[in-house]
Amino acid sequence: MSKLLVRSIPRGPIIVSRHGRPALDRAAGPKLNWSEYRDWWNRYEAGRLAADQAPPENLVAAVDGVDFVLSSARLRAVETAQFASGGRSPSQDPVYNEAPLPPPRLTGAKYLPKTWNVLARICWLAGHSLDGESFRQARNRAGEAAISLHEKAAEGSVYLAAHGWFNRMLQRPLTRLGWVCVRDGGDGYWSYRIYEYRGK
Repeated sequence: MSKLLVRSIPRGPIIVSRHGRPALDRAAGPKLNWSEYRDWWNRYEAGRLAADQAPPENLVAAVDGVDFVLSSARLRAVETAQFASGGRSPSQDPVYNEAPLPPPRLTGAKYLPKTWNVLARICWLAGHSLDGESFRQARNRAGEAAISLHEKAAEGSVYLAAHGWFNRMLQRPLTRLGWVCVRDGGDGYWSYRIYEYRGK
């Protein structure tokens, strides 16, 4: 019985990183209207990483030897997981995909993608979703993603390459499951957090 109890306790740790710098630059022009930005976001979601970069050494060291390498289903996250883990192919799951950025329909307004990102996130948090996933739906998905990580960590250490905003959304449900963030590297490209299980 004691052996079964030991196996049932998640041991982790869980390492969660943001993807590297994408090839599509959100700070680059030209300025776009809301529908052009929606097309830009779709291209961003399908895009890969910029070629002129490498994962930071501390992330590579943290990921070295983990039992499971996971990623969202987005190419930039898949490539990040491969680079950080020394070429291992991650197990992909859309449950870890980024929360959407549906732009508000501001007639006549034109902004750089980085400005639309901010406007879209604020409006999304306030309930705007166009025809996509709402904030409430994404929050529920983050809960499902946290449970998935929790269950996988019962079998060994876990590395997940995902996305800036969604990684933040994972923090609260992981905490409710008994995980503590012992290393918070922020939300920049290649940044990562480490969670350790302390029980409930």
